[in-house]
Amino acid sequence: MKRKFFCLQLLFLFLSTANICMAQVQGDSLGQKSYKNIIRYNLSGALVFGFGKYVVFGYERVIKPNQSFSINVGGVSLPKLISINTDSFSVQKDKKSNGINVSVDYRFYLSKENKYSAPRGAYIGPYYSYNKFTRDNEWLFKKSSGNSFVNTTSTFNINTIGFEFGYQLILWKRFALDFVLVGPGYGFYHYKVKWDTNLTPKDKEQLLDGLQQLLTQKFPGMNYVFADKEINANGVLNTNTLGYRYIIHIGFAF
Repeated sequence: MKRKFFCLQLLFLFLSTANICMAQVQGDSLGQKSYKNIIRYNLSGALVFGFGKYVVFGYERVIKPNQSFSINVGGVSLPKLISINTDSFSVQKDKKSNGINVSVDYRFYLSKENKYSAPRGAYIGPYYSYNKFTRDNEWLFKKSSGNSFVNTTSTFNINTIGFEFGYQLILWKRFALDFVLVGPGYGFYHYKVKWDTNLTPKDKEQLLDGLQQLLTQKFPGMNYVFADKEINANGVLNTNTLGYRYIIHIGFAF
């Protein structure tokens, strides 16, 4: 995953250099048409979670000189699991996995730093993001009296508020590349799981250990978020902590 982000950052550096070169050739923005709308696709989310697993589209609208508002909405789900095992439980299959992502931000384009008008150039502004993931899993329950199966249904909600710094390029007149480069925030995390079988306290502890592995296995940053945290005996985990946002969008200006 670190390699993917490194490659994306190299791409940003290359395109930024290309944009500067284009600007030097073009001279100033006089006579160039300024577009007020952008439709976009969240490329970085798809690269991390998988194409087909993370499909989020957005719309940005310039509403004042050097200011814009954007909203992004789409379906999300976690990738299939690799093997998870405890002394008593092992994942057999993912029965269902889905979710939703909604985020909004308000951008202030830095007129003193940007050669072109919004929505082009460097920007800062606040953001809010909501993610919800639901997942049904089947587990093999290993007992001395014989094996059986346990089904779990989990729901994971994340609310994040923060402040971002980014840069948006407009290449070939209409092709938009939007980079949220720095996005510190504060996240509120709520995880809840239910199971369909009565378990002893010891077996329940084993299952909850497996579920916590499931939660952190394919979700970037959750090892940090849930450090020193455990799902309680009722299958609930609540926590809040500092978070971070990094996004790459590709889009079309009109």
